[in-house]
Amino acid sequence: MRLCVVLLFVSLLTSCETQGTIETPVFVLKGRDLLLKLHADPPEGVLAVDWKINKTVTLVRFDPSGKATATLRFELGGNKFSVILKNLQEADSGVYSAVALTSTVDKLVAEYKVTVQGPVSPVELTVDRVDSNSSESCDLHVTCRTHNSHINSTFRCVDRVCSQEGGERSEVTTSGASLQVYLLNNVIICNHSNQVHWTQDFNTTEHLCSLKLDPPLRYGWMIVICILTVIVIIIMVLFVWLHHQRRTFSSRQSVDNVIYEAAQDETSASRQDQNDVTYSSVKFHSRSLQAAGATDTDQSDTLYATVKKPGRSFN
Repeated sequence: MRLCVVLLFVSLLTSCETQGTIETPVFVLKGRDLLLKLHADPPEGVLAVDWKINKTVTLVRFDPSGKATATLRFELGGNKFSVILKNLQEADSGVYSAVALTSTVDKLVAEYKVTVQGPVSPVELTVDRVDSNSSESCDLHVTCRTHNSHINSTFRCVDRVCSQEGGERSEVTTSGASLQVYLLNNVIICNHSNQVHWTQDFNTTEHLCSLKLDPPLRYGWMIVICILTVIVIIIMVLFVWLHHQRRTFSSRQSVDNVIYEAAQDETSASRQDQNDVTYSSVKFHSRSLQAAGATDTDQSDTLYATVKKPGRSFN
């Protein structure tokens, strides 16, 4: 009975070594290279070391000296019996194992479970609503969103100290990545990640709450700016109107001066013509009239004569 148990244990141990129990998970970003090397030196008397994928397809074989007989699309690593997988794509994911071949048994000396992943898509953190019942507290309703998934969460802030209702929220997207929204030091973080790549968007709760807690100050500045803008516009309109009125007044004054000067010239000319005709009073002595043989002695001793002066010439 004891002999049977010992034989069963040896059989299981041999089977485990053959099938492989040393499996190292490795995640690689798409397009990167990966170095595969042995966990331990191959046993003595090794005939060859084979690197296989999914334990069936042999990719490369090394002889006992470490010389490769086939490399395909791989390169030799710096260490003995190691290879470098170049420009990995998602289709290259699988189990890569190194098997040491001996004359008695094949021994698994390294095994890697390789998963090639692409970069995750960007995320966006949006604030859907901010509720506030007092100046000391507010509730933030946010959404963490990527191209094929989203998470909603609520954060309650009291006296600038916030907490997430229900704790951290997360879910697995259709591409196998993780989408999370959580609170860290009063900063809301929206995170989208897989094992090789991540993107984030974040915002501070203090800033978000201030949008709701300080509306009088925010709208007060807006009102002041609007009032100042209206005042500036009114001043500009008044300035333009006064300038227009001043130009109109100056134009009218110039026209009036021209008309006045023309009228003055006409009046002066008329008065000059009138002054050209003067009346002179000539008084003759009665004796002189008798001496001259005047016939009408009853006429007045005073005789008025009209004398027309020659007109003046104006240069």
